[in-house]
Amino acid sequence: MPTITVEGPFLEIEKKRLLVKALYDAAYAVYGIEHITVLIRENPPENVGVHGELLVDRKKGASRLKKKF
Repeated sequence: MPTITVEGPFLEIEKKRLLVKALYDAAYAVYGIEHITVLIRENPPENVGVHGELLVDRKKGASRLKKKF
């Protein structure tokens, strides 16, 4: 049984439905089997780091830059 795992930011329930359906359809087209599991792991910005910074801190920096200009 194929399992697809997606890690990303929080999504509204309707967007999750669309994501699960799209991933299922793509995997079904390739594997040709119906038993496909999709797992969504949502990560808050304080738990994700990019380029040595937490996303929550990068967002704060971006909002400060926008306010300056």
